[in-house]
Amino acid sequence: MTNSLELELQIKRVGITKKEIAKSLGISEQALFNKIKGETEFKASEIYKLTDILRLSAESRDLIFFNE
Repeated sequence: MTNSLELELQIKRVGITKKEIAKSLGISEQALFNKIKGETEFKASEIYKLTDILRLSAESRDLIFFNE
């Protein structure tokens, strides 16, 4: 399950818009919002891209996407 709060904070830290993130992932903004809210899951390929886009360390990536 996605840690939405940490993900939102990291998006703000990096200063990228959700629209830009959605475009980079090849998904709609609504699909991104659903994933952030935990209504749908991020695909492994999306997590890989987000790790780069959001400049996440392995620890931060795990905290956001693999925190149960």
